[in-house]
Amino acid sequence: MTTNVSLDELDRRILNALQTDASQTNAELAEQVHVSPPTCLRRVKQLTENGVIARQVAIVDPEKVGARLTAIVEITLDIQAAERMADFEKLADKEQAVLQCYRVAPGPDFVLIIQVADMPAYHALAHRLFATHANVRNVKAYFSTFRSKFDTRIAV
Repeated sequence: MTTNVSLDELDRRILNALQTDASQTNAELAEQVHVSPPTCLRRVKQLTENGVIARQVAIVDPEKVGARLTAIVEITLDIQAAERMADFEKLADKEQAVLQCYRVAPGPDFVLIIQVADMPAYHALAHRLFATHANVRNVKAYFSTFRSKFDTRIAV
C-alpha cells in the first residue's frame, strides 16, 4: 500500500508546471515557480525520490505514428482467483498496444485501453490476448470514433 506524501504549495506549483511541460530546463522551471534553481532542483529530486514524480515521458500523437484505432475493452474472466487475475495482467503487460490495464468492480474484471494501427491489428491482438487465453470468458470492445479530451495531468 502506498502512502500519501505531504505536498506544500511549492511542490504543487512544480508538479503543475512539470505536468504541463516536463521538457523545460531547471532554470526555466525555477523561474516559472518563483524559486532559485538549486531549490527547484532539490525539490524535483525529492518529489522523484518519494515517487510523486513516477517518470517523465514524451506524449506521442497516435495519428502521426499510425496508431489510429483506440479500443476500450472490457474483460471478464471465468475464474477470478488472485493468481488468475495476476496472470492476465502479466499477459496484458507484455502487449505494447495495451496502454492501460485496470482491475475494476463491479462489472467486468478489467478495462483495457488499447492503441493499434487499424482493425486487422486489433483482431490480431484480440486473438493473442483474449481468444487464446482459456480464462477469458467475455470481451466487450468499444472503438473510439472521436477523442474530445485527452490529458495526463492530475490536479494537485
